[in-house]
Amino acid sequence: MTAKDYLNYVVKEIHTTIVATVDDAGLPVTAAIDMMDSDDNSLYFLTARGKSFYDRLKNREFLALTAMKGENTMSSVAVSIRGKVRELGNEKIPMLFEKNPYMRNIYPTEDSMQALTVFQIYEGTGEWFDLSKKPIERDSFVFGGAERNEGCYFITDKCIGCGSCASVCPQNCIITNNIPYTIEREHCLHCGNCLTVCPVSAVERR
Repeated sequence: MTAKDYLNYVVKEIHTTIVATVDDAGLPVTAAIDMMDSDDNSLYFLTARGKSFYDRLKNREFLALTAMKGENTMSSVAVSIRGKVRELGNEKIPMLFEKNPYMRNIYPTEDSMQALTVFQIYEGTGEWFDLSKKPIERDSFVFGGAERNEGCYFITDKCIGCGSCASVCPQNCIITNNIPYTIEREHCLHCGNCLTVCPVSAVERR
């Protein structure tokens, strides 16, 4: 899937996310926030200007969120995003209310809607993690011009083909057909077992 697909999945399939921001003391604070719309390179949500959440967004202009869907751990899909935010004002509010009509139950009058403002997550990085599949499926993505900077495990030319890493891989995602072995990054849990057991330090985390 593309970044656009992942952003749309957050809005359409999950919707309610847990967002983390940082307060004036440098401590993390979480809040449940609905992601109300998306486009090719951004997410949109609402908040009220009177909330401390609004202050943290304005002061830091950055957030992190996780959106999860599933009946239990082994049926869950998670999308995590870190990104820059900016306030857009109230121009998009009528459109967001039209797409999310339940908001009328919270802010039923035009006067009450005056408290609201729209924020856009316009640049960021994300990770898709699907535990419902075997082996697990993971992917990373960027949007809005952010630089890709993912941490992954690699097996270097030091590999001697001993099989130690493959024997401890919980997802069996180490391919041993050739030396050096290769790691299927789209199935890797990033547990680090391969790095720990390699007798010749052929595994690196980059």
